[in-house]
Amino acid sequence: MISTIDKESITLKVNEAMTQLRPHLHADGGDMELVEITDEGLVKVRLLGSCSDCTMSMMTIKAGLVEVLKAAAPEVTGVESIA
Repeated sequence: MISTIDKESITLKVNEAMTQLRPHLHADGGDMELVEITDEGLVKVRLLGSCSDCTMSMMTIKAGLVEVLKAAAPEVTGVESIA
């Protein structure tokens, strides 16, 4: 379980990671937003724009965000895209 203080720190790291990926998403007409970080360390994001229905969206999550987050915030246990 992640404490409230840790969630604040993780939120900053997640937002920084998402900022690094945004130019690539914007180039394809998409974006993502942080929805929630659970007590277990699961990061929930919502894909927006063209990313919301793109067949490559799971690749964006797995190859992009997960890899950046593993480096920035090892306490993150996973990433899930929600509608």
